[in-house]
Amino acid sequence: MPSQEPPHRRVPRPSAARRPTGRTPGSARTGGTARPRPGSGQAAPRPAARRPRQAPPRPPAPRQLRLGSPRPRLRLVSVGLTLVMLAFVVRLLQVQAVDAAAYAAKAEKNRYLSHKLAAERGEITDRSGIALATSVDAYDITADPKMFTPQESKVPDAPEQAAALLAPILGKNPADLVRTLKSPPSPRYAVLARKQTPQVWNQIKDLKALFARKAREDKAKGGPGVSVLAGVLSEKSTKRVYPNGSLGAGILGYVNAEGHGAGGLETMLDQELAGRDGKITYAHSGGRRVPTAQARETPAVPGSDIELTIDRDIQWAAQKAISEQVAASRADRGYVIVQNTRTGEVLAMANAPGFDPNDLSQADSAAMGNAALQDAFEPGSTAKVMSMAAVLEEGVATPSTHVVVPNRLHRGDRLFKDDIDHPTWYLTLNGVLAKSSNIGTILATGQLGKNQAEANRVLHSYLRKFGIGSPTGLGYPGETSGILARPEEWNTSQQYTIPFGQGLSVNAMQAASVYSTIANGGVRIEPTLVRGTRGPDGRFTPAPEPAKTRVVSEKTAKTLAAMLESVVDDQEGTGTKAAIPGYRVAGKTGTANRVDPQLGRYKGYTASFAGFAPADDPQLTVYCAIQNPTRGSYFGGQICGPVHKKVMEFALKTLHIAPTGAQPPRMPVTFTPGS
Repeated sequence: MPSQEPPHRRVPRPSAARRPTGRTPGSARTGGTARPRPGSGQAAPRPAARRPRQAPPRPPAPRQLRLGSPRPRLRLVSVGLTLVMLAFVVRLLQVQAVDAAAYAAKAEKNRYLSHKLAAERGEITDRSGIALATSVDAYDITADPKMFTPQESKVPDAPEQAAALLAPILGKNPADLVRTLKSPPSPRYAVLARKQTPQVWNQIKDLKALFARKAREDKAKGGPGVSVLAGVLSEKSTKRVYPNGSLGAGILGYVNAEGHGAGGLETMLDQELAGRDGKITYAHSGGRRVPTAQARETPAVPGSDIELTIDRDIQWAAQKAISEQVAASRADRGYVIVQNTRTGEVLAMANAPGFDPNDLSQADSAAMGNAALQDAFEPGSTAKVMSMAAVLEEGVATPSTHVVVPNRLHRGDRLFKDDIDHPTWYLTLNGVLAKSSNIGTILATGQLGKNQAEANRVLHSYLRKFGIGSPTGLGYPGETSGILARPEEWNTSQQYTIPFGQGLSVNAMQAASVYSTIANGGVRIEPTLVRGTRGPDGRFTPAPEPAKTRVVSEKTAKTLAAMLESVVDDQEGTGTKAAIPGYRVAGKTGTANRVDPQLGRYKGYTASFAGFAPADDPQLTVYCAIQNPTRGSYFGGQICGPVHKKVMEFALKTLHIAPTGAQPPRMPVTFTPGS
């Protein structure tokens, strides 16, 4: 069986460098196996099978990177994008459908600004139409605080920068402006300064334009391009001015920073003067109004003009005269009132010292009221005319009734005297008034009743009819009604001091009204300051007719007028310094102990003079009072008589009131004992 040899493996041929030589080992020459010789009988040895040579290890083949499938990743990205888009869709539906109205309202609120349109305040004029208080164009400087926040302004200290620029122009403290911008009362609206002149707003506009130009240049260079003054705005308004300065300031009063009356007629007539404010709402962008956007506007309704009874020229004369005398006497204050006796119209009401309502920062708070209506004081001897009116009206005496006046008079627990020591005077009732005798007045009024209590009640009734203890009828804010106790409450002293003007109190208007009542034939007319109003339509509405009350008969009034002439015309009278050449003047002096409002007791004096002219055809009343004169005389006839003369003479000439030409009656002042 033939032997089977294993199949030969195919061995790669070695390279020439490593190919075998064919020599057997041991060969001398070759060092390999010797081949058998032929014919030797030996079988030739079988060549040994060659062992395949191990191939050198191959270097490992580089590992191939197999990419994963992109589908999972694409699915993940798709899911993410789907979720994002779904969120946008949900938000869009919320904004445009679900909460559309709310977001629209919020956008509207942020886009639109609403401003008040200030109504023009009405004028106050004198009786001739001359402006005493008027309004001129002004601007309220405002701001949108949101535009000063770091987010909007792109500047961390925008309020501080804006305040530093605006403070010198507005005359404000920079810290106050910063506080207003950072903590405004409203997030979109703040007032930086009110009632600024057009010149001030023009300065701010120029500054805004400068910074706006710089902002544009900055934006062109890649900067934020924001102006720190972009949020500064303005509202057109009006400013109250008083063309005559301090003239009539006590009557007119003044307005506050908000433009509302804060004193005098400005307060009393604020509703008529103020009008009705309007409103405008408009779109804005970057602090500027969008001209193409629709605006909603409710127009303002201007206030009514007020025409007063005051005559500016007479007011000037009265104010000048009282100011000079108060300064010369070094007094606390003084007042002068001029009244038309036939109509009750107040032609002048002057106070000294006064104030300028155009510049309240320089005003003395004690002088900012109307002392002629707000001061209550004891009138002194000017009140004796009411006592004499009661005596004459009740028929208990006549002007020629004899009155023996001792140097002292004991009544109750007091000893009364006149202003000077004198021997016993033998006076007529006319002489008692002419020489202003306290003792003579006590004796005369004691005849008004069977006893003192009844006499007190009768006198009290006349005082009330003359308006003492009651409002004047002007309705002026802060006006005092004076003090007049009921007769049963009069103490022992008051029973005898009230007849000559101590123990009761009045204001200057009440005192003037007493003399106007006598001058008007015994009929009291409530004083008036307002002639009428002129509405925005130009229609004039006269003021209501003042109330009229008869106090004494016309006969009594004429008799009293003749008696009051003796005070001025007769050499025995105390009011000769009030005489006016060519005119008949009736009047009465007053010198009263003054109650010091700080101490609450008597200190100093109140000097006064009241009168009317022409005495036989009365048309004007002038009343003057000076409080606490400390230099020179303190008697009413000496310091108030000359003031009365200056003011009355000026008023008579201004109103073209001619003298009557009649001679005064020359009623007797004294009598001879035993006659």
